Amino acid sequence: MVKLVVLRHGESQANRDGVFTGWSDVPLTKKGIAQAHQAGKAIKQAGLQFEHLHTSMLKRAIMTANIVLDEIDQLYLPVTKSWRLNERHYGALRGKKKAAVKAEVGEKQFKLWRRSYHVVPPLLDQPDQDPRYEPLGVTEPRGESLEMAYDRLMPYWQDEIAPRLLDGHNQLVVAHGSTLRALIKYIDQISDADIDHLEVPNGVPIVYEFDTQLNVISKKELKA
Repeated sequence: MVKLVVLRHGESQANRDGVFTGWSDVPLTKKGIAQAHQAGKAIKQAGLQFEHLHTSMLKRAIMTANIVLDEIDQLYLPVTKSWRLNERHYGALRGKKKAAVKAEVGEKQFKLWRRSYHVVPPLLDQPDQDPRYEPLGVTEPRGESLEMAYDRLMPYWQDEIAPRLLDGHNQLVVAHGSTLRALIKYIDQISDADIDHLEVPNGVPIVYEFDTQLNVISKKELKA
């Protein structure tokens, strides 16, 4: 049966410091690098071979993906980097300490901005201009709800990942907490109300096994 492995990047500097990040490009910490190596070892121990790797255009995911490919001796794999797999854009919250935001607005509003499916964070006054997206004709969002991230992710699933799985080719996706929450919401058919309870840990591979119609047969986390 065909398999999909989804992996959240290792701990980033923003994760460590408790900062809203989104599309800001931050590197991995030493712990995050170690988590990426451990993830690769776990995948190798499981004996998984892939046909393609999908990741975002942000260095914390790309660095994690490169480490994993090295650990599993599959650096030869074709890799697609897509803005559609980027982290959810946190708008005007980006760069702010989470603890400071919570103290300012209270637990209820803070949780809505972080975990709700529909609620949009405070927007940037103007979108940033990042040259990596200009050739793609993509304008960086001013802010996104998880629902908005879901809507931009799903065309990538439908066009790039699902067809390869249907052809019987194992796929590896290395992305971010919110975009993987969106993807898992779709695969596991999680309701809008219940998605706020889902947490995707850094550096832990999640393996889905599908039948020929992409119905889930099994799901498990890998530990090295």
